[in-house]
Amino acid sequence: MPRWQLLLRYLLLLAVLALTIGPFLWQLSTSLKGPGEDIYRYPPSLLPHEVTLGNYAGVAQIIPVWDFALNSLKVALANVLTNCAGAALAGYALARMRFRGRRAALVVFIMAMLVPVESIMIAQFVTMRELQLNNTLLGVVLPGCIGAMNVLLMRNAFAALPYEVEEAAYVDGATVWQRFVRIALPSVRGTLAVVAVFAFMGAWDDFLWPLIVLSDQSKFTLTIGLNFLHGTFADNQRLVAAGTVIAVLPLIVLFACLQRSFFRGVGEGAVKG
Repeated sequence: MPRWQLLLRYLLLLAVLALTIGPFLWQLSTSLKGPGEDIYRYPPSLLPHEVTLGNYAGVAQIIPVWDFALNSLKVALANVLTNCAGAALAGYALARMRFRGRRAALVVFIMAMLVPVESIMIAQFVTMRELQLNNTLLGVVLPGCIGAMNVLLMRNAFAALPYEVEEAAYVDGATVWQRFVRIALPSVRGTLAVVAVFAFMGAWDDFLWPLIVLSDQSKFTLTIGLNFLHGTFADNQRLVAAGTVIAVLPLIVLFACLQRSFFRGVGEGAVKG
C-alpha cells in the first residue's frame, strides 16, 4: 500500500475517533474544571488547569443523584434479565421448534421493529394506568421487557447452530428443555452478551417513557433527574457535565466487562454451521 493511502486511512480513523469520543472527552474535561477557570475561552482548552472533583459533589447536593442512579439500575437490570430470558426462549422456539404459525410469528416480530415507539406510547400509558402500574418502576420496565430486535438476534444465533449436535442429544433421550439449556444456550453466549448490552443501554438511556409514567420524584430514573440540572441550574455547565459523566460511566464499565463476548456475539448467526 502506498504511503499516501496509509496516511489517508489513519487520518480518516483519527477523524472518526475524534467525532466519536470528542464530545465525551469535552464533557469530562468540563466536569473537572474549577470555578475559577473559564470554560468558554477561545481557543478552548481540553486539559483543565484547576482539576477538581467538587462538581460531582455539587451534583449530589442539588439532586439525589445516587437515588436516581439506583432506580435506573433497578430498571436496567430488570430489563436485561427479562430480555435475555424472553428473547432466548422466543428465539429458540422460532429457530428450532416446528409449530403452526411459526413464519407468521417471525413476520410479526419483524413488523414490530418498524413501528415507531412514539406512536404506541399513548396506548402503553393507558394500559399501565388500567393495570395501576403508572408511577411505578414496574410500569417503566414492562413495555420494554422483551424487544423484537433481541428476539431476532437470538433466533439467528440459534439457527446458525448445527442440527447434528442437537440430533445426537435427542437420540440420547434429551428433552427440548435439556437441549436448550445444556447445548443451545451455552453456544450463543456471545449473542446473549449483545442482548444484555443493548437492553441495559436502552433502559439506562431511556428518557421519554419514564418521564411519561413517573410522577413521584423518589422514583425518578437518572435521565429524568439530570434534567433538573439543565433547568434551574442551566448556567453552571460544570454540574451538567458532571451529571452527564455520572450517567455514562456505568455504560462504559458494562461494555468494558462484556466487550469480548460482545464482539464475538456480533458474528454469531452470520454464517450457517
